[in-house]
Amino acid sequence: MKDNFSVSPKGVKTILIGLILMVSGYILMLGGGSGDPAVFNDAMFDFRRMVASPVLVVLGIVIVIVAIMSRPAGKEDK
Repeated sequence: MKDNFSVSPKGVKTILIGLILMVSGYILMLGGGSGDPAVFNDAMFDFRRMVASPVLVVLGIVIVIVAIMSRPAGKEDK
């Protein structure tokens, strides 16, 4: 029964790690706004929101794609 799944248990764990990375990247993008529309806040353009969080999101997407596309060990083509 376990052999019918297209993603191995290790692949599922890797997918979850990628999803956690993506969610943490989106969380890092939060904030930076201003309560007063007449006041400009430079915090919107800091390193965390402009570089670190998009890198985490893209890294999470790449990890999920690799986990889905990788072949489980021991599986052979028929």
